[in-house]
Amino acid sequence: MNKFLCCTLVLLDIFVKWTVQETAPPKHPYYDRRSRRQLMCDQCPAGTYVQKPCTVTSQTVCAPCPEGYYEDDWNFDDECFYCNAVCQELQFVSQECTSTQKRICECVEGRYFEIEYCAKHRKCPPGFGVVEKGTPWTDTVCERCPEGYFSNEFSTSAPCRKVEPRSGDAKQDNVWHGEETNKSDQQCEIDVTLCEEAFFRFAVPTKLTPDWLNSLTDSLPGKNITTEALQKIKQRHSPQEQTFQLLKLWKQQNKDHSVVMKIIQDIDLCENSVLKQIGHLRVTPEQLNMLMENLPGEKVGKEETERIMKVCQSTEQIPKLLNLWRIKNRDQDSIKGLMYGLKHLKAYHFPKTTLQGLRKVIKSLRSATMQKLYQKLFLEMLGNQAHLVKGKSV
Repeated sequence: MNKFLCCTLVLLDIFVKWTVQETAPPKHPYYDRRSRRQLMCDQCPAGTYVQKPCTVTSQTVCAPCPEGYYEDDWNFDDECFYCNAVCQELQFVSQECTSTQKRICECVEGRYFEIEYCAKHRKCPPGFGVVEKGTPWTDTVCERCPEGYFSNEFSTSAPCRKVEPRSGDAKQDNVWHGEETNKSDQQCEIDVTLCEEAFFRFAVPTKLTPDWLNSLTDSLPGKNITTEALQKIKQRHSPQEQTFQLLKLWKQQNKDHSVVMKIIQDIDLCENSVLKQIGHLRVTPEQLNMLMENLPGEKVGKEETERIMKVCQSTEQIPKLLNLWRIKNRDQDSIKGLMYGLKHLKAYHFPKTTLQGLRKVIKSLRSATMQKLYQKLFLEMLGNQAHLVKGKSV
């Protein structure tokens, strides 16, 4: 036989064997009870599942995944995986569910997925530049500007820029003279609002037990908080704050639930009342510092107070200060802290109108409405866990 033809046939044979081997289904060990033998069954390809495993006399029978289910690889599963039902608020479908792929949801531009909620990307403050832009899955990464570089804005994308040869520092270069950045472009994120705190605090037990958060999670109606989200809350927050964060997440995830809708409605009414009282107050930096100095416990530093004045709108400044103070002092009660501070501010000739406005804020937060709302809705919601919580007003 012609040598060339012989070599060609050998190569062709190798190629055919290789192709068959590559496309042949992988095997899966399976014990056949009827024959009492360990068999090696063919797996099913993506988009299908095992309807009947192989036997001594028959091959594996595969069936296509039903609508809303998928298998993305060879498998020996007796049913397909379920595609997640729908994307959540502030998300869109980046990959639709098919028989061979699951549905993938992504947060809209400017937000990232954090504990089952699309949170806003952080803005790096003046003196810090962006080293990693936020993605739909990660937050912005900021880094302090090194010597010779500066940043004079709040931004989710701007890195530190090189200082021109003339004088400049980490927050300005030679052509920037410290003009105040537009407040609408800045962030003043208040973790838990005063009204949310006033309501959520009813749910915090007098004595926190190790399994309290799990018990509360199991008692809440509507969409369940995942174990992963619960673990993140436990890792990032102190015990009492964990209850606030859990309830805030539950409220965000269950906006269409009848109980939650009522809670949101009443908290919104409280927020409007507080904003009405605080809205007309024009607190100066000195007054904000004075208020801070008269709160008990660990103080919020002057630098932080100055940043609050710069970043926050007038209606947000006092709530933000109390928010930071509460967290610094291991879950102190913002309302009681404000009451304590007002008692001492009289001696400093604090403006009467400001004192009156803050008293009205306290009155709104301690109103019987908040307590009735808790007793009517929350106690019913907690069921047999109700005896663990405080049923008295703050």
